[in-house]
Amino acid sequence: MEFGTTATVETAAGELESHKPNPMSPMRQQAKFSDIDVNDEDDDDAHLQRLGKRPLLNRSFGFMSILGFSCSALLSWEGVLVTSVPGLLNGGPAGVIWGFLLNWIGTMSVYAAMAELASIAPTAGGQYHWVSMLAPARCRNFLAYITAWLTVTAWQAMAVSTGYIVATLLQGMVVLVQPTSSYIPESWHTILILWAAMVFAVVMNSTTSRALARFEGLVLVLHLAGFFCVLVPLGGWSGQGLSFLVGFPTVATALVGADCAVHMAEEIQCAALVVPRALMYTIFINGSLAFAMIIALMFCLDDLPSALAAAETMFYPFLQVFLTAVGSATGACIVAGVILAVGLASSVSVYASASRMLWFSTSTWSGNSLPVTAIVATLTTTMLLSLIALGSKVALSALLSLVIAALSSSYLLVCSLLLWRRTTGAMQPHISGSAGTRRVPVLDPDDLSWGVWRVPEPLGTINNVFAVLYSAFLLFWSFWPQTDPTAPETANWSVLVFGAVVVFRVLWYVVRAKRHFKGPIRETS
Repeated sequence: MEFGTTATVETAAGELESHKPNPMSPMRQQAKFSDIDVNDEDDDDAHLQRLGKRPLLNRSFGFMSILGFSCSALLSWEGVLVTSVPGLLNGGPAGVIWGFLLNWIGTMSVYAAMAELASIAPTAGGQYHWVSMLAPARCRNFLAYITAWLTVTAWQAMAVSTGYIVATLLQGMVVLVQPTSSYIPESWHTILILWAAMVFAVVMNSTTSRALARFEGLVLVLHLAGFFCVLVPLGGWSGQGLSFLVGFPTVATALVGADCAVHMAEEIQCAALVVPRALMYTIFINGSLAFAMIIALMFCLDDLPSALAAAETMFYPFLQVFLTAVGSATGACIVAGVILAVGLASSVSVYASASRMLWFSTSTWSGNSLPVTAIVATLTTTMLLSLIALGSKVALSALLSLVIAALSSSYLLVCSLLLWRRTTGAMQPHISGSAGTRRVPVLDPDDLSWGVWRVPEPLGTINNVFAVLYSAFLLFWSFWPQTDPTAPETANWSVLVFGAVVVFRVLWYVVRAKRHFKGPIRETS
């Protein structure tokens, strides 16, 4: 697969073609000689036309449905239960709590910057398109190419990780209910359960966009109600500082992925305003729920060694915590079942975002415009990558760790370029229009203006600086191993996977893609 070539129709939700700035470039000619008529009812389609894209998908998502979509994809309070092991092993309960608070603030800062960009260019390409829009002309195509592969890789890895969590959680619940049985979780059991869960996600994503939007609205209710269903029953490194830092990225996984709303932008009504709001509301709501769940979990940890030991038999220590808090295996299993249901629902959201990033073409099934080809391709990728678990759980763990590294690197690149643009005075004020029809120029990377949503200055620049620092900090620590001393079976191999992806794509760009890749694909003229 190669982004932006004529052989592949549309990749990474491919958008308009970026060109080097010259007086006769098509983008400049379009911006100079042709404006787009924008009516208040047609703003969404006009935004896409400004970006050189044809409106192809039905806009069935409103604010509440896309909020449910992004909240379920994050699995915040559910995620902190699942990913609490490294934090407890390294920094202890205090490390988990303080690590989450820092991650919450940092993530909110990053998504505030991304929300500003989503308001300028609400397109499913997200980081890929924004990098092409913000980068200097001399390196625009190269950076867009690398960003496209990083985001696609991250979301494909996230699709695998979501299925893996659902499968292993179900196996852990079986062990919880029948601790004395002869059942031993096998890798091939995990793979088959994973495949079944992901088929469900594919079926839900291949219905209609309206049905998907309604489903995500129900998931929001389940996400919020399930929080109380779980909360109510709950009632060494050489130094503590280093222990806290190596466990820091794992806690961050509970808040990674809110940009899923960005990748659904072309299916959202009033996307230039709804997407930024959804990003910020998602981080606030999920952060609040996750922090409350962490506090409850820490108070229920009467026997930390037993909880950590449960990771060997039931995959996740929180199952042992549930057993201790509820007092019966059946009750603990019922509480864990809520998390399993939300996790399965989350796979639908993750698959929707992953498929939009891997948008080979727009297929039609039952008369509904949906990227079915990309959805099926994502399922195929998930099934193939999950086979790694048969030979090495360490390799699969490295793949799952890749999510943090790939996404944080794309965030770092986007936030850095936005900071460069805003500090050099390259961003123009928002062009507001009165009611009725108005004329808006086609977007030109060399003449950008703010969208309808932005962080006011000087807070915007301060926040942007912090977002860059946080992204770099998270990226650095995401490659560290979680245990000391480190053995091959406990090493963090994500640096190898991440490095292999980046090196291979850079070499491929130099050898071949440089001659073909011209940035996001332009569909309109």
